[in-house]
Amino acid sequence: MDIQFYGANCISLGYKNTRLVFDDNLSELGKKSVLKNGDVALFTTQRVNVTGVDTRLFIDSPGEYEISDISIKGIAARSHIDSVNAHNATMYKVSAGDISLLVTGHVYPHFNDDQLEAIGIIDVIVIPVGGHGYTLDPKGALTVIKELEPKLIIPTHYDNGSIKYPVPQLSLNQVLSELSMEPKETVAKLRIKAADLSDVAQLVILQTD
Repeated sequence: MDIQFYGANCISLGYKNTRLVFDDNLSELGKKSVLKNGDVALFTTQRVNVTGVDTRLFIDSPGEYEISDISIKGIAARSHIDSVNAHNATMYKVSAGDISLLVTGHVYPHFNDDQLEAIGIIDVIVIPVGGHGYTLDPKGALTVIKELEPKLIIPTHYDNGSIKYPVPQLSLNQVLSELSMEPKETVAKLRIKAADLSDVAQLVILQTD
């Protein structure tokens, strides 16, 4: 499983001959979209459409999906700005080979029993950390991390200088200070193998273009 990060909450996940792209709203934030023909497009909040690209599959709501050798479970969630009983966000658990990964999106940092059961055991979590009311801050992210106990943590949605966020986001240095975690490594592309995962949670920083 290969993972790349493009800024905001946008990542791509490659497995065998399939590429999943999550939350590509980069064109709204001053960058170029990374979606390509044949990609699977997934959004953690509802989108009207993706224009100019012939996607293999478009997903923006809860449900169970299978594509090639990848299993995708969309889990309804309360977004960070939802009222108590609203569920306007979708988390995605992706299982490919012997790796399970969760993409949270902008969620409220407390999950109910049904959500925890649907998530189950995960190896990797991709989670926003920029805060300031726009998304999870490091404190909220830590709450989720402690609850789910992933082996690998990939932070997203922080200020890296290339995104024009509507609300200022914490810098990576601020995030790392508040998380009190030292990155295992900083890489442009992450290739994950189950055998390389540690029982102790580790943080990896993905560079953007």
